[in-house]
Amino acid sequence: MVWIAGGTFTMGSDRHYPEEAPTRRVAVDGFWIDAAPVTNRQFAAFVAATGYVTVAEIAPDPKDYPGMQPGMARAGSLVFHKTATPVDTGNPANWWRFEFGADWRHPLGPDSDIESLDLWDHPVVQVAYADAQAYADWAGKVLPTEAEFEFAARGGLDGKDYAWGDQLAPGGAMMANYWQGLFPFANQLLDGWERTSPVGSFPANGYGLFDMIGNTWEWTSDWWSERSMPADKKPGGSCCIPSNPRGGNLKDSYDPTQPAVRIGRKVLKGGSHLCAANYCQRYRPASRHPEMIDTSTSHIGFRCVSRTIAGL
Repeated sequence: MVWIAGGTFTMGSDRHYPEEAPTRRVAVDGFWIDAAPVTNRQFAAFVAATGYVTVAEIAPDPKDYPGMQPGMARAGSLVFHKTATPVDTGNPANWWRFEFGADWRHPLGPDSDIESLDLWDHPVVQVAYADAQAYADWAGKVLPTEAEFEFAARGGLDGKDYAWGDQLAPGGAMMANYWQGLFPFANQLLDGWERTSPVGSFPANGYGLFDMIGNTWEWTSDWWSERSMPADKKPGGSCCIPSNPRGGNLKDSYDPTQPAVRIGRKVLKGGSHLCAANYCQRYRPASRHPEMIDTSTSHIGFRCVSRTIAGL
């Protein structure tokens, strides 16, 4: 783990997506953070020690999913499939497919496995929020807040678009694992990777942290909220810089487009290898995305933090 000294920074962005605005000054206390996302090797050690079974390995209960189609109550998870031609990027169903038998050991479906694909040092994926939380509990750590993750991802560069400055590929250098080319059908692979990459494959940020941007999205402990109150204003009108801010609440995190599904959404941070200039420019510290806590995919992982020395 790496020690991140506390400090004040500008959280959010006014230059990209509306859910990142407004920018606001916030403060966080010091904390320890994993230098890289949790890998398959590390997660396998946790499973071997505890016998833990992930959400994707358990068949869903139809009662929790009103309108579930017959035959869908089987264990599995979401896997990305590159398309052969341009498609409507407004419909994620064009590239996401629920694969029966997909889980952390078989990230691309039942016919794949981390051993044959040599993924031991890649970030573990196909982990739902409960899975990440269970690993953190076992390790004596916790999941980061959104503010902690963003502060760490910036690497000491306040107000910059990326974790390394304001240019996505300075001098043509690939600084993270993201999609180069037209998503979801033409990946130029300038970074060398079609899907996830081994942790540490790209330069560390100013705090010595790897993959805070790209490779996989990462779970945080904060409930999703669409917009954040400007941090320098409290309801009473007094000015301040809030310390260790937290996100929304469970009820307000529900997806308004699916009113019958009462499953909370947490904040994901960091972007992934599927973020592209023409579709999802979320390979930035300020980026954020909501995800239902029961969901696991081939592009979501996590890392842990500790706010006490005892957590090391």
